[in-house]
Amino acid sequence: MNTISPSFSGNRASYIAVSVLMAGAIAGSLDLAFAFSFYGLHGASPLRILQSIASGLLGMSAFTGGWMAAALGAVCHYFILIVAAFLYLAASRRFVALSRHAIVCGLLYGVAIYLFMHFIVLPLSAAPSFKPIPGAVYGELMSHFTVGLSIALVMRRRFRAVT
Repeated sequence: MNTISPSFSGNRASYIAVSVLMAGAIAGSLDLAFAFSFYGLHGASPLRILQSIASGLLGMSAFTGGWMAAALGAVCHYFILIVAAFLYLAASRRFVALSRHAIVCGLLYGVAIYLFMHFIVLPLSAAPSFKPIPGAVYGELMSHFTVGLSIALVMRRRFRAVT
């Protein structure tokens, strides 16, 4: 049987919403920290990185959209990871192993997010192809380990399975 942590005094829906937002915000911030650091070392500014995220919706016009396009990129980025956090929560309520083995499952979930984004979302988006940067695939995989792991650990902490 799964129960909600007694440390929260509000209602169940609010607790779930806060948990999902928290996990998505942490995962999104860790991913952006990686992107700003790694791609910053290769000459990309935070503005350009966020615009490249927005280019998934706007195409090349994102790069002339200034901070408005960058803000859209940030919203899209966090939205995707909030949805990913919700999906992990929903799955972990059905499959208790996701909470019991949060470290391994979180790392694998991060890889799944990476694969889903790179082989399904990006090809279907309006984002242009970028010249590959050496080490980017390994760096992004490592970043997605932290994304999946942070989501899994937040969900395990906030929703303890009672056996």
